[in-house]
Amino acid sequence: QVHLVESGGRLVQAGGSLRLSCAASGRTFSSGAMGWFRQAPGKEREFVAAISWSVGNTYYADSVKGRFTISRDNAKNTVYLQMNNLNPEDTAVYYCAAKLQVGRIDARSLYDYWGQGTQVTVSS
Repeated sequence: QVHLVESGGRLVQAGGSLRLSCAASGRTFSSGAMGWFRQAPGKEREFVAAISWSVGNTYYADSVKGRFTISRDNAKNTVYLQMNNLNPEDTAVYYCAAKLQVGRIDARSLYDYWGQGTQVTVSS
């Protein structure tokens, strides 16, 4: 059973930075990808970023390109999301997710495991 635990969410002022972490346990990932999604109140969960476990290819939503950076530490089975220049529109619960198969990475239906989420609140 795969278990994903996010951490690092908190209240931050606009223009500030945060680093989210997602620790995975239950299996060692050698293929597929890890992704970050977010869900703001009253909105659907949306793709933020993803990284492949094997090669480390990264993918970003247009709304976060140039501000967010996803990275991984294979030895620790951990994925990070560095978020810079945050704005109030980034306020959401951030979820990490793991998909075991290669292929499309921005569709939440393709992910096999999900964490419980961590709250990020950006004040203006």
